[in-house]
Amino acid sequence: MEFKSILYLEGGPGPTGAGTPVPAFARDINFDQIVEAITASRQEYDLKGFFYAPLQELDGILYRQEVMRDLELDDLNAAVRAFCTQMTTVRQHLLQAGKIDYPLQKERWYLEAATVYCDAVQDLSRSLESSRPKSRGFRAFQQFLTHYAESAGFTSLSQEAGRIRQALSELTYTVSIQGATFRVRKYDQEEDYGQAVARFFEKFKQGAVKDWRSQFREWPGMNHVEEKILFFVSQLFPEPFSALAAFHVNHVEFLFEPITAFDREVQFYLAYLEFTAPLDQAGLKFCYPNLTRTTKAVHAVDFFDLALAHKLVRAKAPVVVNDFRLEGQERIIVITGPNQGGKTTFARAFAQVHVLGCLGCPVPGREAQLFLYDRLYTHFEQEEAAANLHGKLQDELMRMHAILSQANSNSLIVINEIFASTTWQDATAMATKVIGRVLELDALGVCVTFLDELAGMSAKTVSMVSTVAPEHDHARTFRIVRQPANGLAYALSLAASYRLTYDQLLERL
Repeated sequence: MEFKSILYLEGGPGPTGAGTPVPAFARDINFDQIVEAITASRQEYDLKGFFYAPLQELDGILYRQEVMRDLELDDLNAAVRAFCTQMTTVRQHLLQAGKIDYPLQKERWYLEAATVYCDAVQDLSRSLESSRPKSRGFRAFQQFLTHYAESAGFTSLSQEAGRIRQALSELTYTVSIQGATFRVRKYDQEEDYGQAVARFFEKFKQGAVKDWRSQFREWPGMNHVEEKILFFVSQLFPEPFSALAAFHVNHVEFLFEPITAFDREVQFYLAYLEFTAPLDQAGLKFCYPNLTRTTKAVHAVDFFDLALAHKLVRAKAPVVVNDFRLEGQERIIVITGPNQGGKTTFARAFAQVHVLGCLGCPVPGREAQLFLYDRLYTHFEQEEAAANLHGKLQDELMRMHAILSQANSNSLIVINEIFASTTWQDATAMATKVIGRVLELDALGVCVTFLDELAGMSAKTVSMVSTVAPEHDHARTFRIVRQPANGLAYALSLAASYRLTYDQLLERL
């Protein structure tokens, strides 16, 4: 029975991810920081590529949403985590076996790895049967795992490993030490000297006292004396050790690829849920968005910048949430307002929720409907490089031209503070042409700008403004609200904070 992937729907692109390049937008919207934080504790699985490859098919996204919902259930989540812990132990045992030169010890580490592997498969199979998952992914994997756990090959592996392990655990022998020599013999009811010494000193025991006994050092390898003792034991009991050697030869590749692939791919879900758990506990909301390509009416309620929220929650600082909505022929949100007022954060969050939505993840927000885009293009200010012979304005124009020549009606475009290095007149003329071209493409997007004129240039543009709190010395609220752009309103607010309005000046005069 075949199982393709817990991460990709049947007929999809398949279990890829390793080596996927970091997309150009990741740094602009701080998505690289999000991915770094999500995958930090799971470096061995090489998960970053999965988060940099949004899906293009709605059914594939729904497939992941179903799996994620199943893993939000405590019983199933605990079972999968226990399985992954056991698989980590398997890899550690195999790694240790590869470092050991002494054959008998290498074979024993290998047997232990196989035993843990068999236990992991059987435990997860039982847990999935009792959990009754609802997602297509877990139901298909449950059927596959049940079939695999009952197959002749796996049953033989498990039973053989169990028999050999049991036989080795029942071996008893004695080691007699005299001077620099020792003898190894089968145990023949000799008295345990350790117990005899303990009984002798029992009469001197007076309550709880410090334990002066020496502890043996624990390390994976053996010294030459231990190796020799084990060799003599294998000569005294040849049958279980012969079986151990044969097991190593006959089951050299006992790991089944679909099982190891599941172990890696399911980390995508576990890592994301683990990353968002502290934010959820802090009261921030996450939801499964409705993704669509049939309409460009999109919205989100109480959404936020995930990268920023991750830092603020750890610092026990409040997180400001916002809303957005595009309806009918509306396509571009134009954000104006004072500097340091949360405009760029809003734009980043808008892009982040779309990326996360197309990954099949719960997105920041109480409710969301998002567009299933094909490509995300971002244009953020970049520092000038000494090696770049172009001026800053020319560089901006070249980058913007590249975006507009590649984008189409299914693209998502996020622009942040373009043409700030030139005069107001030139910036207005060039930015108007850029936004006009985006509107011609009928693409969705956000434009953060200091040019109020852009906000009302078309019925397809929606004006949103970062607000201040006049009652608190005009402090930034970091709330972005839907209202007409009015740079003068903030100028008046700023003048009032310094008592420089017309009326205030008249008072002093």
